[in-house]
Amino acid sequence: MSEAIRNSLEKVLPQLKCHFTWNLFREGSMATHMEERVCNQINFLNSEDKATMYNLLAYIKHLDGENEAALECLGQAEDLLKLKQDEKAEIRRLVTWGNYAWICYHMGRFSEAQAYVDKVRCVCKKFANPYSMECPELDCEEGWTRLKCGRNERAKVCFEKALEEKPADSECSSGMAIAMYRLEESPEEQHSVDALKQAVKLNSSNQYVKALLALKLQKMREEAEGERWIEEALGKAPNQTDVLQKAATFYKKKGNLDRATEFLMRALGSTANNSPLYFLIMCHFRKQLQQLQDTGDAETSESREKMDELKRLTMEYMHKALQRRRSPLNSYSDLTEFLDVKSCYQMVFSKESPSAEEQQLYESYCNLQEYHRNSEDLDALKNLLQFPKNEK
Repeated sequence: MSEAIRNSLEKVLPQLKCHFTWNLFREGSMATHMEERVCNQINFLNSEDKATMYNLLAYIKHLDGENEAALECLGQAEDLLKLKQDEKAEIRRLVTWGNYAWICYHMGRFSEAQAYVDKVRCVCKKFANPYSMECPELDCEEGWTRLKCGRNERAKVCFEKALEEKPADSECSSGMAIAMYRLEESPEEQHSVDALKQAVKLNSSNQYVKALLALKLQKMREEAEGERWIEEALGKAPNQTDVLQKAATFYKKKGNLDRATEFLMRALGSTANNSPLYFLIMCHFRKQLQQLQDTGDAETSESREKMDELKRLTMEYMHKALQRRRSPLNSYSDLTEFLDVKSCYQMVFSKESPSAEEQQLYESYCNLQEYHRNSEDLDALKNLLQFPKNEK
């Protein structure tokens, strides 16, 4: 009997619209801090958006081999969607049920998997495919999930499809604006500005979109208006990590490193294990040290004390980042941040005669890369950064 159910499931499961059929991550491409980032974002979202993130967290848990924890996450997602008794929430539960079915199948619990498949069929039975449906709610759900996984081009396609049916939907509009912002690398590209402004107009409570609008305006040399938006976002969401990180980027580009560092420090208050944040703070201290060295009065006793403190802080935050066993150079979606971290490594590690502390950091870095089994990447990175030759 269970063999018959399993055979039936193997035909049906690929038809379900959920994380297991969306091809979210290229093999080996999932960022090492992805789970932590998802958990942090859950704290700042409304119940429906939290359900989306719990579904993603469940999939990440499954990929890490933690299927029982994955089922708990799906339970939380389902409970949150039950709070909203409307058709939109009911449709989005199809994703949760699909994920339930896949995880139960992988655990060998075929009868339970079949029960969730039957739930999907009850909702979809009026459509041509009894296990799937085409609707803007599912397109939006897929779009947000892909956006969180860095699949921005595909996310944009999902939101475009949803907006064809519901052009004034605030959630789809926000997702579309974020996808467009991430896809625009050239400063001359201005297409996302209108999309960001439209998203803010439709949903003024999305502070992250306001922060992106601020950065886009700054890039277009409209810094004063951008600062107004970033300050409004900070006023409404003073502890939201992604807003604080974008505020740090804004003020760093403005040349105010002290304020930028302050925002990153505040972000650490709600995500203490986020190693990319430690690396970015490290870079800020290193840049402040550079600025002090370039002023011409670096030989005064006050300047020397300040420089010694900045060197100490640079080392301290590099230690903290490495202690969290995260791969340091594959965690940045922003190219500028990546280059800053790379540059900081080059400054710290490329000395002919590194100090004992610097050599210890270098060895910790190498051990970390070996932990992640990125030996080829490490060899290329050593050459790129001109690391010291006296490896252990």
